[in-house]
Amino acid sequence: MSLSLILPMSAFALAASISPGPVNLVCLSSGTRYPVSRGLIFVTGATVGFIALFISVGLGLYSLLTLVPAFEDVLRWAGVAFLLYLSIKLALDSGHLPEKGAEKAPGFGAGALMQWLNPKAWLASASGIGAYTSANDWPQVLLFASVYLPICWLSLACWVYAGAFLRQQVQRPVVLATVNRVLALLLAASCLYLVLG
Repeated sequence: MSLSLILPMSAFALAASISPGPVNLVCLSSGTRYPVSRGLIFVTGATVGFIALFISVGLGLYSLLTLVPAFEDVLRWAGVAFLLYLSIKLALDSGHLPEKGAEKAPGFGAGALMQWLNPKAWLASASGIGAYTSANDWPQVLLFASVYLPICWLSLACWVYAGAFLRQQVQRPVVLATVNRVLALLLAASCLYLVLG
């Protein structure tokens, strides 16, 4: 595999991973509310979940959606329900930072599950696999996944650190509550995209 293929794969992975989406918004919110280390657990789960999805799509899972259209509907509605649940939690947040251990941050499992319910992750997987690999070519899919893994993790971690920076700059609960409500609105808007798109 030549460098001329790895560089475009890397650029694609960076663009898909760092651009705003539901998982990125949860990373940002986590950074504003919890210690960075707890946000990075979510990031690790989201990265592992995405790579598992990416490899599965690369080995033919996406073609299952065309064979069983009802599965796509189930996936869409499960994603809508999960994102609405997260938006409601964010919208109801008071902006007061939780005391140590008082509230549970989204963890590894939530991050992994969220990627499987995230339409952006499915789209990034299908379009990346289609553009840069041959169908069901195991070595190419694994190479692309190994390029994607660190880029995805670092991109999502940037959102957690951005949230932590925001928390340090803005200590007033009313401002953090406003930020959380804006994030909740953006998550809810992504649900509209899922329902209408």
